[in-house]
Amino acid sequence: RRSKEDRAKNWQIALQKQITDYIKGGSKGDLFLDHTPIQSLPDNLEVGGDLNLSGTLIQSLPDNLSVGGSLFLTDIPIKSLPDNLKVVGSLYLNYTPIQSLPDNLKVVDTLNLSNTNIQSLPDNLKVVGHLFLSETPIQSLPDNLKVVRNLYLNYTPIQSLPDNLKVGGDLDISNTPI
Repeated sequence: RRSKEDRAKNWQIALQKQITDYIKGGSKGDLFLDHTPIQSLPDNLEVGGDLNLSGTLIQSLPDNLSVGGSLFLTDIPIKSLPDNLKVVGSLYLNYTPIQSLPDNLKVVDTLNLSNTNIQSLPDNLKVVGHLFLSETPIQSLPDNLKVVRNLYLNYTPIQSLPDNLKVGGDLDISNTPI
């Protein structure tokens, strides 16, 4: 039988081959690496579809990562996002220790930060889909926040809303001090 270290090394080799083959194939379609022992991604990676890294050991993402679909980072030890991250679909960061987002983050659809350690959001953030902040310690919303669909603030310590907040759908403030 192989040792635990040998199995982990074989996993890493297989994962790197999967990523290399994906890039050689034109980075088309989805790249699912969820619940694997992967720890890093190559620099300047472009993913044509969804990228699923949920349940992995990823602690940081490479600069200039571009995802043509949704980015799933649920339940991983990531604490920050790189500058110039572009996500054409949704970004799922729920159940991570993330505390803040980069100023130039672009997310075209839903942003899920539920059950994170998020402390602040960048000014002028626009979320075209839903914004989930449920069960986070965030205490205030940034200036000029625009959420085209629903904004979920339930179970947060937020006590007031900014005057220039724009929400196109529902605003859930249940179980908040508001």
